[in-house]
Amino acid sequence: MSITASQPTRRHPVAAVVERLHAELDDLTETPVWSMDGAEAASTLKQLTRLAARVAEVELRVAAHADRCEAGQGFGATTTANWWAVETRQTRALAHGKVRLANALDGEHEHVRDAMAVGELLPEQARVIVDAVDALPADLVDAETVQLARTTLIESARDHDAKALKILGRRILDVIAPEVGEAHEARQLEAEERRAQESVRLTMSDDGQGRSHGRFTLPTVQAEMFTKQLMAIAAPKHQAATCDGVPTGATTDAVERLSWPHRMGLALIEWIERYPADGLPCAGGLTASAVVTMPLETMTGGLAAASLDTGARISPGQARRLLCEAGIIPAVLGGGSQVLDVGRKHRFHTGPQRIAIGTRDKHCTAEGCDWPPGLCHVHHDIPWHKGGGTSVEKGRLLCPRHHTMAHDPRYSTATRPGGKVAFTRRT
Repeated sequence: MSITASQPTRRHPVAAVVERLHAELDDLTETPVWSMDGAEAASTLKQLTRLAARVAEVELRVAAHADRCEAGQGFGATTTANWWAVETRQTRALAHGKVRLANALDGEHEHVRDAMAVGELLPEQARVIVDAVDALPADLVDAETVQLARTTLIESARDHDAKALKILGRRILDVIAPEVGEAHEARQLEAEERRAQESVRLTMSDDGQGRSHGRFTLPTVQAEMFTKQLMAIAAPKHQAATCDGVPTGATTDAVERLSWPHRMGLALIEWIERYPADGLPCAGGLTASAVVTMPLETMTGGLAAASLDTGARISPGQARRLLCEAGIIPAVLGGGSQVLDVGRKHRFHTGPQRIAIGTRDKHCTAEGCDWPPGLCHVHHDIPWHKGGGTSVEKGRLLCPRHHTMAHDPRYSTATRPGGKVAFTRRT
């Protein structure tokens, strides 16, 4: 019986180098660095960054191979990236991003990988270059232009970080092929603007403690315009004269001590309060002006609270301050909280009459309807053509649907004790 000696398993060179690197780093674990002078520390830091880029290239090269071999499936994972994330405590997003970049570098972007392999590109720069080249329009550029774009960006990475490189990548055709760069940029901007318009959002919610919180998404152009307007209002010189967040007569230095978000918030308040009312579109026959309703005593210095036509309650001091601002309309109540009639001379209710009716009714007066005043019509209880006058007392808010029903002979109308009206379809 012959015995054959077992041969040691030969390790792949990459695996062997990785093992040796671990051993070398183990020796450095307890090595202090305090004895390095500044010049040596700076040089070593640069070399470590370059080394990290080279190691990252090897990592991506192995990741691409593992993905091709479906290495993750051998451990029951759905993808190699998922397995990699679990085994190394990376986030799945990070692991999947690395695998995508690894596969790109293993394909037509091998020149980018070569630059990483010698430490000339950081991983984030490599990702930016790959994305920029892949985004080039296939119908406008040929293979030679694509390669020139890639080479130019790799060379530019010597002087630009990933953020600056991304900006350059978006305009790379202007550098290497200006004859098609303008057309590409115009098409790209149009697509971005279209997506931006489709994604515009504004949400606001009241927290029940006198504050509202909001989130918005704006196209970049309008956001830049809005920011510039608010920055002008938030400037210390302007805020020192108008800011409610600092004492009266505050100096510019006092304003500058406020945080920038605080100053921008105060600027937004001023922007809203001082927007010219006559520049707003009409809704319900009126510009979208706020109406402050208060007892006569409040206007003359009393302590009774006031309210906006939306129902929000405000302090008497805030109400008196708002009376001095553009776009604010006072509705001062006399005895019995009645708003005075303003006349019956015209068929259509005047602006002041609409304000008075809106302040009184607050929404559509049809039973079960809560459309706000700005979306309602003012209806004559006694039709104009039947001799009815145009007054606050004989007018009411009705939304377009219920206003149509009020004039539809197929419906009968009944006024309820609380002032609401009910519509019933005639049989």
